[in-house]
Amino acid sequence: MSLDYTRKFQLNQDKSEEIKGVLMSVYNALQEKGYNPINQIVGYILSEDPTYITNYNNARTMIRRLDRDELLQELVKQYLSD
Repeated sequence: MSLDYTRKFQLNQDKSEEIKGVLMSVYNALQEKGYNPINQIVGYILSEDPTYITNYNNARTMIRRLDRDELLQELVKQYLSD
C-alpha cells in the first residue's frame, strides 16, 4: 500500500440539524438521569457501545440512528467554526 497520497473523506453535509437535535436530546436525557453527559457521549463515540447512553427518553435509540463518522465530522466542524 502506497502512502504517497492523501485519501479524501467525504460525508453528507445535510445532516447538521438532525445531528445537533439528536445530540441535544441525548445530552438532556443523560443530564436528567444524573450522568455527566460529556463523558457519556465521549465514551459512546470512542467505543460505539450504546450502554454509555441511557434509554431514558429514547436517547439510546436516537443516537444509534446516527452514523459515528457523521457525528464526529459535525463535532469537529462545529468546534473549529467557533
